[in-house]
Amino acid sequence: MKNLILINKVKGMVKWFLPFYFFTFLPLNTSAQKYALVDMDYIFKNIPAYERANEQLNQVSKKWQAEVDALQIEAQTMYKNYQNEVVFLSQEQKKARQEAIVEKEKEAAELKKKYFGPQGELFKKRTSLITPIQEEIYTAVKDIADLRGYQLVLDRASDTGIIFGSPKIDISNEVLSKLGYSN
Repeated sequence: MKNLILINKVKGMVKWFLPFYFFTFLPLNTSAQKYALVDMDYIFKNIPAYERANEQLNQVSKKWQAEVDALQIEAQTMYKNYQNEVVFLSQEQKKARQEAIVEKEKEAAELKKKYFGPQGELFKKRTSLITPIQEEIYTAVKDIADLRGYQLVLDRASDTGIIFGSPKIDISNEVLSKLGYSN
């Protein structure tokens, strides 16, 4: 019984002490760390190669979407024609038309998956065009962080948790300069 009372007292002290410790002493430890911000949207907009790659991706995407749309419209037209003529068709003709419509819809879906699926052509093209630029930016950010002793670099463009960031700790222009793009 005494052990149980002792255990409960220890648990009570731990419940009181841990929050006290976290809110009192941990902020002292983290205040010595250095932080920086980058604005990836700003950096990307100031790199002509990224803009060209994006434009190329948009053109290819529109072309491929037009191909998919053409097949879908063809399937819809086949279905409308089928609905208009269904009363005049025999069972065999109905079945053949239904199969043709389903096949055309399937063809459109497969083409859409081929172009726009998770491992589709657009993903591969985006990877081949954008990844080298992103890696170059990452390397520049890492070099600056190592040089200046930053433990953490946050992207202010993608993090909705950042409400305010001082321009003094924004290293976006420095990253652009390191990449050879002066602003």
